Amino acid sequence: MKLIEKRVVLHFTGFEPLDGVAHRARYERSARQSAAVWGYSLETGAPEAGSDPLSFVVTTGERVAEVAPVAADKAAAGEGTGSPGWQTKSRIHMVDHDTLVSRLRSGNTLSQIMAGFRSCAEIMLEGGMRGYFRHAWRFGLFFLFPFLLTALAIALTAQIAIMPYGLAFSPWHMLWSGPLALCFFIFAFLPFSERFHTLHLFADWVMAVALGRMDRTDFNDWLEDRAAAVRKALDEEADEYVISSHSMGSSVAAHVIGILLEREPEIFQGKRVVFATLGSAILQCALMSSATLLRARVGLIARCPEISWLDVQCLTDSINFYKVPVVAVSGHADAPQAKVILIRVKQMLTREHYRKIRKDQLRVHRQYVLGPDLQAPFDFTLLTSGPMPASVFASSDEKRMPG
Repeated sequence: MKLIEKRVVLHFTGFEPLDGVAHRARYERSARQSAAVWGYSLETGAPEAGSDPLSFVVTTGERVAEVAPVAADKAAAGEGTGSPGWQTKSRIHMVDHDTLVSRLRSGNTLSQIMAGFRSCAEIMLEGGMRGYFRHAWRFGLFFLFPFLLTALAIALTAQIAIMPYGLAFSPWHMLWSGPLALCFFIFAFLPFSERFHTLHLFADWVMAVALGRMDRTDFNDWLEDRAAAVRKALDEEADEYVISSHSMGSSVAAHVIGILLEREPEIFQGKRVVFATLGSAILQCALMSSATLLRARVGLIARCPEISWLDVQCLTDSINFYKVPVVAVSGHADAPQAKVILIRVKQMLTREHYRKIRKDQLRVHRQYVLGPDLQAPFDFTLLTSGPMPASVFASSDEKRMPG
C-alpha cells in the first residue's frame, strides 16, 4: 500500500463556541496524545497568516530513534520494513462555524429561550421528532431533554408566582411571590441549567432548523462563502483529500460539498477523496420534511464515484444515529451507501478516564476528535495526518501505522 506523502484536510467542526484558533489548539493537543500513544514524530505548524478558513500544516514521520532498531532486526532477518523513513505532510483547513454560533447566542436569555422553543415546535411539526424516535430513540431523548427541563423550570416559576393565590392570601402577596419566582429562575435554574449547556443546545436546534429549511439569508450566504473557500483549498495538489466533519458540522459539510457538486459535477475527478462523518448529525436536519435540498445534496455526495464515505458511529454516544444508514434514510436507498464504522470510546481511553467522562454525553460526543490514551481502531489524528490512506479505517483488519 502506497503511503500518503501529501494530504489536504477540510475539517468541518461541531457546534461549539470555538473559533478556528481554538480548534487548531485542540487539534495540536490531541495530535500530541496520538503521537505519544503510537510512537511517531509530529510537528504542528502555526496558523497561516490571512488564511480563511484557518489553515496550518501538520508533519508526521517515523520516530527514527525508536523504530531504527526494529528496522535493523527486520533487515537482518531478510524482511522489509515496508515503509522506511516515512513522512506525511497534511494541510488542515478548520472550517468552523463560530460566527453562526456567536450570532445565535448573542440575544438576551428570554429571546434565546423563545427561539429555542420555536425551533422545537418547528421540528415537531415537520416530523423531525418522529423520525428521531423511529431511527434513534436516544437521539430523540437528547432532543427533548433541554426543552422538558426548561418547561419544568417555567412551570415551577409560575407556581411560585401564584403561590399566594393557592394559599388564599391577599393578591397583594404577589408583590413578594413574583420577585421570588423571578429570582428562582434567574439565580437558581439558569446556573443549574448551564451544567447541561441548555441555552447552547437551544441554539443548536435553531441552527438545525436553519440548515434544514434553508430559509435564512445569513446562513445561506455563509454557506456560499464557505463553498468558495473550500473550492480554493481543493486546488492544491495532494495524494489524498480528507473531508472530515463532526456532529452538526456534517450537515454544514453536506451543504458545502453539495453546492460544489451541483456547480461542478467533475470537481473531484482524478482525486482520492474520503468523506468522514464523525458522530454525524446530518439526520438531525435531514429528517425535517422541508430539508429537501439537504437530502438532495446527501444523494449527490453518495453518488459521486470519487468520494468514499465513512460514517463513524459509537454505541455509547447518544448524540448520533447509531447503525442508521444516513444515505438510505435521506431518501437514496438506490445510491452507494456510506461505510459504517462502529467504534467504542472505552477502547480509546484508560478505564479511569472513561469512568470519569462516561456520564457526560457531550464530552463522550467530542471524543471522536480528541486524542486517545491507548492504541485503538480509530484515531482522528491518524485519519487526518497519518501515513496510511484514510480509507484504511473502513476495515478493522488494516494497520493504522506502517510497519
